[in-house]
Amino acid sequence: MILIEFDEDLAADLTERYSDNASVRVAHADARTLDTSDMPEIGDRPYKVIGNLPYYAAAPIVRNLLEQAHQPELLVVMLQREVAREMTAQPGKMGLLSVATQLYAEPRTVCQAPPRAFTPPPKVHSTVIKLEVRQRPAVEFDSVESFFTLARAGFAAPRKTLAGSLAVGFSKKPTDYAGLIEQAGLDPRQRPATLSMDDWGALYAQWRQSEPTA
Repeated sequence: MILIEFDEDLAADLTERYSDNASVRVAHADARTLDTSDMPEIGDRPYKVIGNLPYYAAAPIVRNLLEQAHQPELLVVMLQREVAREMTAQPGKMGLLSVATQLYAEPRTVCQAPPRAFTPPPKVHSTVIKLEVRQRPAVEFDSVESFFTLARAGFAAPRKTLAGSLAVGFSKKPTDYAGLIEQAGLDPRQRPATLSMDDWGALYAQWRQSEPTA
């Protein structure tokens, strides 16, 4: 077991607490930038992640772990309820965080944790979610950077139509994207939140074919 702790004093306390347990190592590290390839205990073996993540850093931590060259096979984490809802959202309510999470994993809600479950009770509600990491990303892409270039543009103006949001994201006109969206089998008038991961895959493939240098 590897315990990852960012706070220097807490890391020192944990190191002392588990000093007699050879099965536990404490890593004083930032989970937002952690590289699991630097951990010889993991190597190429499968591993799982469990934790009550600091809410201000939860999304960057999950994204960093999912984007590792050697990903965990499973994550079970506690998050602020609103973040958990976006990660697990279905088409109709999806956002950029939904796409970023579901590109690599299939998330589902495990349970809720109301403020009264903690001492002292926080001002926010919490949710435990389970993320089963996919064998391969949900979208086939040339590079993850190019995929997120499209995804960020797609959610640049989420209340607009898909064509309008892409136009805002790429500083062009909605008419420049209507045909491309239709060629991907989608409706230019639909909202970005309604796209499924399969829809994003079709849109990405058409975008790369139409704008290979985008």
